Parts: sequence; C-alpha cells; structure tokens
Amino acid sequence: MINRLKSVLMSHPKYSFVSKEKIQKEWENLNYLSPPNYIKANKEFDLLVELIKSFGIDIHFIKKNDDLSLDSLYVRDSSIITNHGAIICRMGKKLRQKEPKSIKNFYIKNNIPILGEINSPGMIEGGDVIWIDHKTIAIGEGYRTNIHGINQIKKMLSGFNIKIITVPLPHWKGPDECLHLMSLISPIDTDLYVVYKKLLPVSFINLLINKNIELIDVPEKEYDSMACNILAISPRVCVMLKNNPITKNILNEKNVKVFEFSGNDISIKGSGGPTCLTRPLYRY
Repeated sequence: MINRLKSVLMSHPKYSFVSKEKIQKEWENLNYLSPPNYIKANKEFDLLVELIKSFGIDIHFIKKNDDLSLDSLYVRDSSIITNHGAIICRMGKKLRQKEPKSIKNFYIKNNIPILGEINSPGMIEGGDVIWIDHKTIAIGEGYRTNIHGINQIKKMLSGFNIKIITVPLPHWKGPDECLHLMSLISPIDTDLYVVYKKLLPVSFINLLINKNIELIDVPEKEYDSMACNILAISPRVCVMLKNNPITKNILNEKNVKVFEFSGNDISIKGSGGPTCLTRPLYRY
C-alpha cells in the first residue's frame, strides 16, 4: 500500500453526485454531515485529480450510473486488489449494494482479472482492508465487514500463502457511522503508519509495533478532520486533507513529503478521505 502508485480508479462527483437534486434527495439517508455543494465538490475533486496526475499517475474513471448513490464517489470500498486479481466486495451499507456490479463491469471491460466475489451472508468493504506487507492483510470486522466475508477472503487467498489478521472494530457511534479500519490507520512507509490508537485494539497495536512499525498517533482534535486518512503515493510521499497541521508537522519531521487538498464537500461531509476516493489498481 506504499509502493509507488502508477494507476488508480476514481469516480467523479459529476457521475456520483450527478446534480443538486440528487444530493438533496439522498444525503440524509446516507448519513452525511450536511449536503455537499455540487459546484464546490466538482472543483475540489478536479484539483485533487490534478494533484494526483502531477505524480505521473494514470487515472481511470467509473462512468455515470443512475442506479448508484452519492457514496459511489468513495470507489475504494467496492473491491479489493491483489496480485492475483480483484475481489468484488459485497457492501455492508445497504444503500451501496449496487456498486460492486458497476466495479465488476469496469474490470471486465478493462481486462483486469477477477479472483472472486463475496457472496451473502458475507459482507466486506475495501475500506476495511489493509495490506501490512505482501503476505499479510489486516481486515477490520465491524458493521461493514463481517466474519463470513473475512472467511471467504481467506478461502480465496488460501493458495497464495497470505496471512489474514482479523481486527475487531468498536461500536463507536453505531452502524450508521462510517468506521472502516482505514478510518483508523494509514501506512506511510513500511516502517511508519499514522493511526488513531484510541479506537484500535491493543493486540493490533502490539502486532504493528512487533513488526518494527513506528506509529504516529493522530491527536484528538484532528481525528474528525480526517488526519488519519492519508493516501501514500510512494514511500514517505503522501496526500492528506488540509487543516491537520499537527499531524502534518509530525510527518514532515519524519522526512515525509505531504501534499494537501481541500475536501470539505467531497471528503468531510461524507466521511471519505483520499484513500476512500481512490482505488489503487497498480503499484510497483
């Protein structure tokens, strides 16, 4: 998750938000903090795209699909990428359950191999999946991802000598709140992660420490502004939301190059940071 990013999939607000009318119709049921401003969201997203392209990264876009909700903007969640093919998720949030079909169609049209699909009663969302290294995956078990989905992943990867670590997630603010494992942890380098320890189990924190990973703990006042949701472009080069100066300064002290973007309408209101807005397809 920290190797140099070469290719990424995104969904533009003009295809996910579509219009002011769609936003007004859906934002409350999807548990957004407030309705995104359609014009501002498009501008924020275009600037983020411009930033990502500046690193020489190829960006692919999901096409418009009127059956999908505002949440389809957060394209990370509907699939998982492995070296052996993509895994199509089954969403834990009911209003998002049509997204995996759209992502599957994209992979088929672009000749991206599909390793498998999560089936009922299994649920798993990409935001709950973190590659610790090439042979170790941590998966958050909570309201969006259940043990049935995790067991299906284990079966799919059983022939590849990949270890699956299940990380229990807290109730926090309940099933309507977006709390993925990636809400609490972001790899910056093989030996440096940003975390929010307060909501992580001690066993998982100790596992990371035992792997000689240094943990930068996000301060309380920067958790809601999504300082813990950071996209690694390459080792110690990352993209994060603005207005998290404490976390940014600590990263700078660790020789991390930080690039910021404004995301009030594409990130804060819908609780989806730069990792949520991107589905990395290829790293090298």
